[in-house]
Amino acid sequence: MTDPIADMLTRIRNAIAANHTRVDIPGSKLKLEVARILKEEGYINSFTTKGEGVKYVIRVFLRYDAKGTSSITHLSRVSRPGRRVYVGSTQIPRVLGGYGVNIVSTSKGLMSGKRARREKVGGEILAMVY
Repeated sequence: MTDPIADMLTRIRNAIAANHTRVDIPGSKLKLEVARILKEEGYINSFTTKGEGVKYVIRVFLRYDAKGTSSITHLSRVSRPGRRVYVGSTQIPRVLGGYGVNIVSTSKGLMSGKRARREKVGGEILAMVY
């Protein structure tokens, strides 16, 4: 697999399309941080890890409203292995005028675009969620 983050986002998109309540994703530190940001921003209910050692799974519990619509309507990869997208702190785009969120990989770790702008650090835009 050449792009594990794209695989994670695709698994979440497919689970939402099938109205699943949870999805299992092969674990890594970077994927745990992406799940943490999605939880902090309110796009998923929670996440846990299952298994021990090198082979573990991140179980993501998806969030739906009373009507059954997901809180995630769009989830896409911005920077890919074939085309990396790097921006400075002032060029981080606002997603849907501030209603969505960017996931940015900075020198201070993974953070949302809002937090990266506030802390004045740029980096690679990994994904866009709204």
